[in-house]
Amino acid sequence: MRAVVLVGGEGTRLRPLTLTRPKQMLPVLGERMLERVLRALARHGITEAVLSLGYRPDAFLRAFPTGWAGGVRLRYAVEDSPLDTAGAIRFAAWEASYDEERLVVVNGDILTDLDIGALLRFHDERGAEATLSLHQVDDPSAFGVVPTDSDGRVLEFVEKPERELAPTDWINAGTYVLEPAALARIPLGERVSIERVTFPAIAAEGRLFGFKWNGQWVDAGTPESYRTSQLGFLDGPAGRWCGPGTILSGAVVGSVVGGFGRIELGASVRDSVLLPRVTVGAMAQVSTSVLGEGVVVGDGARIDDSVLGDGVVVAAGERLQGVRRP
Repeated sequence: MRAVVLVGGEGTRLRPLTLTRPKQMLPVLGERMLERVLRALARHGITEAVLSLGYRPDAFLRAFPTGWAGGVRLRYAVEDSPLDTAGAIRFAAWEASYDEERLVVVNGDILTDLDIGALLRFHDERGAEATLSLHQVDDPSAFGVVPTDSDGRVLEFVEKPERELAPTDWINAGTYVLEPAALARIPLGERVSIERVTFPAIAAEGRLFGFKWNGQWVDAGTPESYRTSQLGFLDGPAGRWCGPGTILSGAVVGSVVGGFGRIELGASVRDSVLLPRVTVGAMAQVSTSVLGEGVVVGDGARIDDSVLGDGVVVAAGERLQGVRRP
């Protein structure tokens, strides 16, 4: 079976980390986010996928020069201009000659243990034209909310409702099964939203279903979710992960430190994610922050609740609180 993976967005919520790379190229415990997504697809029998590209497409071509990643053969579809979700799916499927077959569609920044086999069985049992995975959240206001009947048929598709007006707390979790008939609804080359146009149209005909599940699910598209998703993979509240070649003289608690980093004597790093080759100077403190590749934190500096892009230098003794730089 084959898949479309949506990786074309600019990742504006993750800036400044995405000023120098697509968000799916960010590491998660030493492995690119996209590779984790593809590896999960491979475990469920997906053998080939087309990447729907827009922002910095060359980064993907350089990262995967053999055309393979995570056990999946890759193809590429590069949009000349943004086509939104449905338009991107349609274009990518057409470019890869997938548009006459059933497809699995995933968002490249969703980290999940969804059982795609169970999703496909649910889809087949109901004779659906399209099925989307649903996940339960505390606050649905930032997502597409999807009320269903007792058989899983989608009653409506409400995009980002006010929290107190949301008809359910089950949201669109970003993995879909689409039949060719669903793809055929999307005009080729036009900008179309699957959440606001395509899904509501299929739901109006009673052919859109939602598959509920409550496994692991993280939308890693913000600095906070990117940071906490990785910390959640660590064992216990005092866990840590340090990449190869990292030198630790100071303390690292509940954090992820990328390869070839250096934590100097007396420094502390807590509840943070440091990309490769970060240096934290003597007696410096870093907490609840994300530091891009090659960041240098001067001696005695303190960084809290901040996001620093690649190569940023923090002066000795400087204090940063809630800062994004640059």
